[in-house]
Amino acid sequence: MNISVDPQRRLNRQDYKTLSLAALGGALEFYDFIIFIFFAAVIGKLFFPPDLPDWLRQMQTFGIFAAGYLARPLGGIIMAHFGDKVGRKKMFSLSILLMALPTLMMGLLPTYATLGISAPLLLLLLRILQGAAIGGEVPGAWVFVAEHVPSRRIGFACGTLTAGLTVGILLGSFVATLMNVFFMPHTLINGAWRIPFLLGGLFGLVAMYLRRWLQETPVFIEMQARQALAKEFPLKSVVLNHKVAVLISMLLTWLLSAGIVVVILMAPLWLQQQLGISPAMALRANCVAIIALAIGCVVTGTVIDRVGAGKTLVVGCVLLGLFSWLFYHTQTYHPLQLLLTYGLAGLSVGVVGGVPYVMVHAFPAAVRFSGISFSYNVAYAIFGGLTPIVVTLLMRATPMAPAWYVLGLSVMGVVLGIFLPSGLRDRRVHPHQTKVVA
Repeated sequence: MNISVDPQRRLNRQDYKTLSLAALGGALEFYDFIIFIFFAAVIGKLFFPPDLPDWLRQMQTFGIFAAGYLARPLGGIIMAHFGDKVGRKKMFSLSILLMALPTLMMGLLPTYATLGISAPLLLLLLRILQGAAIGGEVPGAWVFVAEHVPSRRIGFACGTLTAGLTVGILLGSFVATLMNVFFMPHTLINGAWRIPFLLGGLFGLVAMYLRRWLQETPVFIEMQARQALAKEFPLKSVVLNHKVAVLISMLLTWLLSAGIVVVILMAPLWLQQQLGISPAMALRANCVAIIALAIGCVVTGTVIDRVGAGKTLVVGCVLLGLFSWLFYHTQTYHPLQLLLTYGLAGLSVGVVGGVPYVMVHAFPAAVRFSGISFSYNVAYAIFGGLTPIVVTLLMRATPMAPAWYVLGLSVMGVVLGIFLPSGLRDRRVHPHQTKVVA
């Protein structure tokens, strides 16, 4: 099979197919990963002893949810190692299988009433497998599409793929809302809660089947042909030889996690607690913000292909600081005003769609998967886990702590954009333009 690696060509039918299937699979994986949190109250009642205090049951349930985040670095690093050694496509397919099966099994898992203490332990194991899967999926998807599409459209591809991941969050919220509309609480407890997990697992298996039609990336095939794969442990090379790339990738992941966690995930509760906004209105505004976020990711990716990473980061982070500040400081909310300000904040969070562009250019092809996976997953485990705690503690001093936190990281993003090393901007994702026979 002759595969032409031409960074200047237009996106073709195969590129759109690759991007569509990658985005679809990523959205479904994110749905599978976060659907747990929407049914945490039901799961807590069913998988722990009935005589536990409510606070302890809730803490243990959230502990199982958090275990998925803690498992991300290990799973991501292992899958990235083999992605750099044996192929991107194999790990790309494995990640969605590793997510779909545990999600399906969660929907079939007997509760505490049947299995006793084994029920929450098995739930914890399945959650850890989910975390390992998502740790490999996100970096793997970024690398996979970046190495397939022309160089001049990498920003658009990474931005579109990141938008697809955010759609998974929206899908989880939408399904949870439908379940609560069509089923009474006692019906959910008696088994209806299993439906979202079963659907997620089945859809994941379908997405995995569709991914079998994808091709290995031309970049990896070329490295195989030239015997240019990493000779040593890829992660060792990343840590020893690419420290600046790792640091900048981690800082950008901090920016990404702050935008998603604070503005998208924490803001609905902030609106209810600080401003007395009804839950229904807060969730409706949140859906608007997520849709705007997806649009912002695509716009950022498109712009970055035209003007470069540095300028895009500077302008995007200025808008993030401005619109998030406006959202948190608009104290008298009319419904349309809330939708507008939250929508603008969500749109500005779309600057995170440019983060994978910088990452895929930051590491050479031989260790690209491992470099991105290590930087992204370790940073997300740290900052994604600590951000809610830090913001909550800061809110004891001022209810505007979320606004200050996002503003601070927006300033960091501007500085990174200004001083982004040229080596991280200019490294070619497609190092050669020759034809490769596979």
